Amino acid sequence: MLLDATQAVGWLPLDARDYDAVVVGAYKWLLSPRGTAFLTVRPDLLDHIPPLYAGWYAGADPWDSIYGLPLRLASDARRLDLSPAWLAWVGTLPALRLVSDVGVEAIHEHDVALANGLRSGLGMEPGWSAIVSVDLPSDLPADALAGLRTSMRAERLRVSFHLYNTTDDVDRLLTALTTPR
Repeated sequence: MLLDATQAVGWLPLDARDYDAVVVGAYKWLLSPRGTAFLTVRPDLLDHIPPLYAGWYAGADPWDSIYGLPLRLASDARRLDLSPAWLAWVGTLPALRLVSDVGVEAIHEHDVALANGLRSGLGMEPGWSAIVSVDLPSDLPADALAGLRTSMRAERLRVSFHLYNTTDDVDRLLTALTTPR
C-alpha cells in the first residue's frame, strides 16, 4: 500500500513502517518550501521501483558518479534521488528541525486544541483534525476575514491550524464569523 501522507506528516502522528511506501510533499505540514518531498519504502520492495530519473546524485558515490559510464547506483533508496533543488532544501532543514524539536505529538495537541476551540465557539462538536470546514454566514461582510489566512473549498470556509497559529487567531476568526450584523 502506498500512502500519500502530505496532509498528515508534521501534525498527525504516523508510523511509516505500517505501510509499504509513504510519500510526503514537505511544503504543507512540514513547513518547508515547495520542491522537497520524501519517500519511504519497505526494503524488500525497493528493487521493484525503477530509478526513472537517476543521475549522478543517485550514484553509489555521488562525486564519483559525475563522470563516466556506467552509472553505478546506490544500493539503498538513495538510488531514487534526483539532483536536489538546493535552495528548497536549505529551507527544509530548519523546518524539519523545528518539527522534530517541538515533536509531532505536541504539534498534534496544539493544532487540534486550536481547531476544537473554533469548533466550540461555533457550537460544533470537538474533532480530531487540525482542519475545520464551516459554512459562511450569508450576511458576512466581504472584508470580515481580512488579515486572516483561510481558504474556500467547495463553497465552505476551510481553516488549518498549525504551529504558527495561536488562540488569538481563533478568537479573531470567531469574532469575524459570529459578530452580529
